[in-house]
Amino acid sequence: MTRELIVEADGGSRGNPGPAGYGAVVIDAATGETLAEAAEYIGRATNNVAEYRGLIAGLRAAHALAPDARVRVRMDSKLVVEQMSGRWKIKHPDMRPLAAEAATIFPASGQVSYEWIPRSQNKAADRLANEAMDAGAKGGQWQPKRGAAAPTVVGAGAEPGAAVGSRASVASVTSAVAADPTSEAALAAERPQTPPVGWAAPADLGAPTTFVLLRHGETALTPQKRFSGSGAQGTDPELSPAGRRQAEQVAAALAARGTIQAVVTSPLRRCQETAHTVAARLGLDVRVDEGLRETDFGAWEGLTFAEVRERHPEDLDAWLASAKAAPTGGGESFATVSRRVALSRDKLIARYAGKTVLLVTHVTPVKTLVRLALGAPPESLFRMELSAASLSAVAYYADGNASVRLLNDTSHLR
Repeated sequence: MTRELIVEADGGSRGNPGPAGYGAVVIDAATGETLAEAAEYIGRATNNVAEYRGLIAGLRAAHALAPDARVRVRMDSKLVVEQMSGRWKIKHPDMRPLAAEAATIFPASGQVSYEWIPRSQNKAADRLANEAMDAGAKGGQWQPKRGAAAPTVVGAGAEPGAAVGSRASVASVTSAVAADPTSEAALAAERPQTPPVGWAAPADLGAPTTFVLLRHGETALTPQKRFSGSGAQGTDPELSPAGRRQAEQVAAALAARGTIQAVVTSPLRRCQETAHTVAARLGLDVRVDEGLRETDFGAWEGLTFAEVRERHPEDLDAWLASAKAAPTGGGESFATVSRRVALSRDKLIARYAGKTVLLVTHVTPVKTLVRLALGAPPESLFRMELSAASLSAVAYYADGNASVRLLNDTSHLR
């Protein structure tokens, strides 16, 4: 007889977007026994993102217990229930990848069903979500209460195929981390429980997530001040000899400081070269994030400002006047880039909560992150200087606020 499990999941955000967390429980439908609990503080996110993350955690915990079970999901989020049931379209770009991820955990048709319940019937998951947010406000992660009757936590990345009715152990979570270092279990294991030192001082709200922003080293186009964007027109150059020296210098400076805990880079070659030089010195791996790539400058790629002024004067004037105007030939507007960068920012804050992370990227993404942290208008992008291989830093706190700690530091370059 096929085992039936119930997943109850919830998520919340104190600010929407703001400090967010999720909770999920897995229940044996036949006996009513709670088999597993999962909860996590995910940093700054919206209610809907937190709810989807709770769903994913619950489904993964259920899959770890019984991959062949029939699963009945009960949530008080009408949005998630209707979207996952296929009755409502998923229009928001933040929701689509989360819904797709949830759908792949139990891929068999009809294996998972969805049911809306009132919030009053979802108290266990709601409690866990609030406990996770409370833990995040103190700079830590949710832990099960000592001496509680609840079972040992099954993390979202617990070992697939665990025996039905079993509890996840330290060994199973460890094996899951080894198998998939990008899993929820791995990410939770990476998060420090004590505040880091260096780029951002500890605060009453707990350890901030700090992004150290490194603009890539010089390329042949940099001294000529040519538009060098996403590479759509063949302008994805490698580092020049000067750029490679700069990468080595910044690597030495960051190694001496000793506070970087992860490295994330734009997919473009000049950033990847810079990132791998630094990461090798720090003994860290490099993760690629598509959202950190430079603006697509369309037909302006490879041209100087004067050449664009000569060839496309009206388009240039419009671009300088409005963040919604795009470069000639189907390039990206600054408004589009801002949305893309903000999405990556929120995703990385959730992934690396409480950590100090090096983001190797480009002029526009760095300036955008600084602008958004300051709450400055789009035109402020034209009022910041950002040198090749310069360092900037922004700290993000659990209450949703941000603090710019550094801008355009080139003291490490000789």
